[in-house]
Amino acid sequence: MSVKFVVNFKKPKKIKTHENGFYFKNNGGPIVLLIHGLTGTPNEMKFLANFLSKKGYNIVCPRLANHDQPIEILKDTKWQELYQSVRTAFLKAESENNHSPIFVAGLSMGALLTLLLAEEFPDRISGVSCLSPTLFYDGWNVPWSRHFLHLVNWNPLKNFFYFKEEPPYGIKNEAIRQRIYDYYQQADLKDLSHLSKYGYPYFPVTLLCELQSLVKHLTKKLPNVRVPVQMLQAKNDDVTSVKNSQFIYDRISSKVKEIFLLHNSYHVITADEDRETVAEKVDEFFSRIKNHSNGTNANGSKLTHVLAPAI
Repeated sequence: MSVKFVVNFKKPKKIKTHENGFYFKNNGGPIVLLIHGLTGTPNEMKFLANFLSKKGYNIVCPRLANHDQPIEILKDTKWQELYQSVRTAFLKAESENNHSPIFVAGLSMGALLTLLLAEEFPDRISGVSCLSPTLFYDGWNVPWSRHFLHLVNWNPLKNFFYFKEEPPYGIKNEAIRQRIYDYYQQADLKDLSHLSKYGYPYFPVTLLCELQSLVKHLTKKLPNVRVPVQMLQAKNDDVTSVKNSQFIYDRISSKVKEIFLLHNSYHVITADEDRETVAEKVDEFFSRIKNHSNGTNANGSKLTHVLAPAI
């Protein structure tokens, strides 16, 4: 992962865009709120969205705060702003679909935001699916320099440093990875040409610091999470190890919780080789909860506690 140092004393200006995420409506169906990852894009949730839409769910997939803006604006975004954009989307979906069950699924940092939402609205969210939850960057492709991140949190120089992502970009699928590589290789810091498709090619250090603050805040809240929670993670995740899912599992108070490990993907499991399995598992988990709320499980039995496999 290469590092870029950029000093820009010009105050960046916000640009007008129409990139607000996407919405698929199915009248009367339950709602699924999908949350993409940090510096990512709603596009990484598209396969899952299409799959669940065909199953009768209403899909709401907002773009996180400032994720359609120049990177100089994105880098100054606080985690509270990111959460607020998720919270706003949830409240809007709830107000427009009275009495419909609401489920939430998030990828990477998006998974952490779903847990915050579940903690704040325990009686209004039916279930949560955490996809590659990212509390610690401890995957096999993360550089050793991550160990020094805490040292820059209070250093103003953090505002001028950016990491440029390098292969495999969280993707095991070679065809998808090659397309990302072709774009990232020629993209400069201000390139927004393929933002809606691939996300930002650079990662501001300031956002890594914000992620640390979010994790610190969320960790205190995890014991208050009591809704059903599913965690899906690749065994060979290049960005964040399966210890992240176990960390959440051990601290939430949910009676219904599970960890399912994937064996043919890296970090972005919603777009990688196991994406169909991911979609099926999310639907299966949400369906189990729906059926239980109607008085029966899919197999006619009561909804039972789900245990994590050994990691």
